[in-house]
Amino acid sequence: MAKIKTAKQMERHLKGIANHYRIEILLLVQKENGITLDDIIDTLKANPKTIGEHTRRLHQAGLVNKRYKGKFVEHTLSPYGKMFVNFLKSFQQFN
Repeated sequence: MAKIKTAKQMERHLKGIANHYRIEILLLVQKENGITLDDIIDTLKANPKTIGEHTRRLHQAGLVNKRYKGKFVEHTLSPYGKMFVNFLKSFQQFN
């Protein structure tokens, strides 16, 4: 039987997406599974320190997985990240 998340646990995930860059990063990682930090920065045309901090927060929130490959870090969605992307896409299309 699945455990019900507490309000505090849900808050962690919700705060994880509470920024337009984080939302863009989640959608981008879903589209390009295994994308590197450099590719995220290039695609979003944003400050590297800003994007690095936002990917770190997404990782801390349990929404993005990081895998180190040499000097690069590949990003994939966690199971919770996939749930949030599905929510974001349905919310985006809702009129």
